[in-house]
Amino acid sequence: MDDLRIRAAAAADIDAVLAFWKAAAEGTSISDDPAGVARLVARDPEALLLAERATGELVGTVIAGFDGWRCHLYRLAVHPEHRRRGIGGALLAAAEERFVRLGGRRADAMVLDRNELGRAAWRAAEYGPEEQWTRWVKPLAG
Repeated sequence: MDDLRIRAAAAADIDAVLAFWKAAAEGTSISDDPAGVARLVARDPEALLLAERATGELVGTVIAGFDGWRCHLYRLAVHPEHRRRGIGGALLAAAEERFVRLGGRRADAMVLDRNELGRAAWRAAEYGPEEQWTRWVKPLAG
Protein backbone atom coordinates (compact mmCIF):
# COMPACT_ATOMS: atom_id res chain seq x y z
CA MET A 1 0.00 0.00 0.00
CA ASP A 2 1.83 3.08 -1.28
CA ASP A 3 -0.10 5.66 0.71
CA LEU A 4 0.48 4.05 4.12
CA ARG A 5 1.88 6.07 7.01
CA ILE A 6 2.86 4.64 10.41
CA ARG A 7 2.79 7.05 13.34
CA ALA A 8 2.45 7.08 17.10
CA ALA A 9 -1.01 7.69 18.48
CA ALA A 10 -1.87 10.88 20.33
CA ALA A 11 -4.55 11.59 22.90
CA ALA A 12 -6.80 12.94 20.14
CA ASP A 13 -6.79 9.46 18.51
CA ILE A 14 -8.20 7.52 21.47
CA ASP A 15 -11.87 7.45 20.44
CA ALA A 16 -10.99 6.49 16.86
CA VAL A 17 -8.69 3.71 18.10
CA LEU A 18 -11.37 2.26 20.38
CA ALA A 19 -13.92 2.32 17.56
CA PHE A 20 -11.37 0.73 15.23
CA TRP A 21 -10.69 -2.12 17.65
CA LYS A 22 -14.41 -2.90 17.82
CA ALA A 23 -14.44 -3.33 14.05
CA ALA A 24 -11.04 -4.91 13.44
CA ALA A 25 -9.61 -6.54 16.58
CA GLU A 26 -10.39 -10.01 17.87
CA GLY A 27 -11.72 -9.97 21.41
CA THR A 28 -11.69 -7.22 23.99
CA SER A 29 -9.43 -6.24 26.84
CA ILE A 30 -10.14 -4.91 30.31
CA SER A 31 -8.20 -1.80 29.21
CA ASP A 32 -10.35 -1.09 26.14
CA ASP A 33 -11.73 2.17 27.41
CA PRO A 34 -10.74 5.83 27.03
CA ALA A 35 -8.96 5.93 30.39
CA GLY A 36 -6.94 2.78 29.67
CA VAL A 37 -5.74 3.93 26.27
CA ALA A 38 -5.08 7.44 27.60
CA ARG A 39 -2.80 5.96 30.30
CA LEU A 40 -0.89 4.03 27.66
CA VAL A 41 -0.41 7.08 25.43
CA ALA A 42 0.58 9.28 28.40
CA ARG A 43 3.02 6.74 29.87
CA ASP A 44 4.67 5.71 26.60
CA PRO A 45 3.77 8.08 23.76
CA GLU A 46 5.48 5.90 21.12
CA ALA A 47 3.94 2.55 22.10
CA LEU A 48 0.62 2.69 20.25
CA LEU A 49 1.39 2.68 16.54
CA LEU A 50 -1.24 3.54 13.95
CA ALA A 51 -1.29 2.73 10.25
CA GLU A 52 -3.15 5.34 8.22
CA ARG A 53 -3.83 5.91 4.58
CA ALA A 54 -3.02 9.32 3.07
CA THR A 55 -6.69 10.20 3.56
CA GLY A 56 -6.25 9.80 7.32
CA GLU A 57 -8.27 6.57 7.42
CA LEU A 58 -7.10 4.33 10.26
CA VAL A 59 -6.38 0.86 8.83
CA GLY A 60 -4.19 -0.81 11.47
CA THR A 61 -2.76 -0.72 14.97
CA VAL A 62 -0.19 -2.40 17.16
CA ILE A 63 0.91 -1.72 20.70
CA ALA A 64 4.69 -2.07 21.00
CA GLY A 65 5.30 -1.95 24.73
CA PHE A 66 8.78 -1.97 26.20
CA ASP A 67 9.28 -2.09 29.96
CA GLY A 68 13.05 -1.66 29.82
CA TRP A 69 13.62 -5.40 29.82
CA ARG A 70 11.12 -7.12 27.52
CA CYS A 71 9.32 -6.20 24.31
CA HIS A 72 5.60 -6.96 24.20
CA LEU A 73 3.21 -6.74 21.24
CA TYR A 74 -0.52 -6.34 21.65
CA ARG A 75 -3.49 -5.33 19.55
CA LEU A 76 -2.07 -6.02 16.11
CA ALA A 77 -5.20 -5.37 14.09
CA VAL A 78 -5.84 -4.56 10.45
CA HIS A 79 -9.24 -3.50 9.17
CA PRO A 80 -10.89 -6.46 7.41
CA GLU A 81 -11.23 -4.50 4.14
CA HIS A 82 -7.48 -3.78 4.08
CA ARG A 83 -5.98 -7.13 5.06
CA ARG A 84 -3.35 -8.95 3.01
CA ARG A 85 -1.83 -5.70 1.73
CA GLY A 86 1.26 -5.55 3.93
CA ILE A 87 -0.20 -3.32 6.66
CA GLY A 88 0.37 -5.82 9.47
CA GLY A 89 3.92 -6.38 8.29
CA ALA A 90 4.59 -2.64 8.13
CA LEU A 91 3.26 -2.22 11.68
CA LEU A 92 5.41 -5.08 12.96
CA ALA A 93 8.49 -3.71 11.21
CA ALA A 94 7.92 -0.33 12.87
CA ALA A 95 7.41 -2.00 16.26
CA GLU A 96 10.54 -4.12 15.86
CA GLU A 97 12.58 -1.07 14.82
CA ARG A 98 11.35 0.69 17.96
CA PHE A 99 12.38 -2.26 20.11
CA VAL A 100 15.87 -2.44 18.59
CA ARG A 101 16.32 1.31 19.05
CA LEU A 102 15.38 0.90 22.74
CA GLY A 103 17.76 -2.04 23.25
CA GLY A 104 15.20 -4.84 23.11
CA ARG A 105 16.40 -8.31 22.16
CA ARG A 106 13.26 -10.38 21.75
CA ALA A 107 9.61 -9.54 21.13
CA ASP A 108 6.64 -11.54 22.31
CA ALA A 109 3.04 -11.28 21.20
CA MET A 110 -0.27 -11.90 22.93
CA VAL A 111 -2.41 -13.98 20.56
CA LEU A 112 -5.77 -15.52 21.40
CA ASP A 113 -5.71 -19.30 20.96
CA ARG A 114 -9.03 -19.21 19.09
CA ASN A 115 -7.87 -16.50 16.66
CA GLU A 116 -6.75 -18.67 13.74
CA LEU A 117 -6.41 -15.71 11.37
CA GLY A 118 -4.21 -13.91 13.88
CA ARG A 119 -2.12 -17.00 14.57
CA ALA A 120 -1.52 -17.41 10.83
CA ALA A 121 -0.46 -13.76 10.55
CA TRP A 122 1.99 -14.11 13.43
CA ARG A 123 3.45 -17.30 11.92
CA ALA A 124 3.86 -15.50 8.59
CA ALA A 125 5.80 -12.78 10.44
CA GLU A 126 8.13 -15.51 11.80
CA TYR A 127 6.76 -15.51 15.36
CA GLY A 128 5.98 -18.81 17.02
CA PRO A 129 4.40 -20.06 20.23
CA GLU A 130 6.51 -21.07 23.17
CA GLU A 131 4.72 -24.13 24.46
CA GLN A 132 6.55 -24.09 27.79
CA TRP A 133 4.87 -20.81 28.84
CA THR A 134 1.33 -20.20 30.01
CA ARG A 135 -0.03 -16.75 30.70
CA TRP A 136 -1.24 -16.32 34.28
CA VAL A 137 -3.47 -13.34 35.04
CA LYS A 138 -5.22 -11.69 37.93
CA PRO A 139 -7.61 -8.81 37.22
CA LEU A 140 -6.77 -5.93 39.52
CA ALA A 141 -9.90 -3.85 38.95
CA GLY A 142 -13.45 -5.01 39.04
